[in-house]
Amino acid sequence: MDENHKKEIEKIIGQMQCPKGFQCYKSGFETLCKAKALGQEQLQLVCLEKKPLECKFLSVKKGFICECPLRIYLAKHLNK
Repeated sequence: MDENHKKEIEKIIGQMQCPKGFQCYKSGFETLCKAKALGQEQLQLVCLEKKPLECKFLSVKKGFICECPLRIYLAKHLNK
């Protein structure tokens, strides 16, 4: 991961609170929730977790769409 990505990730982390204590970041992004990216211009992540309702970043109204800024950044810029 290049320095620009690291800086942007740190900026995102500094602007949000994570109920899971940023486990994804602490694991080097090895422990990520399962999500499927949809769309090109307007990227959306569909949650594929077995217990999706345990996440505060989930929009059930939109059909189990992940709205976590960090998770979206990872999918969009690092293909994770």
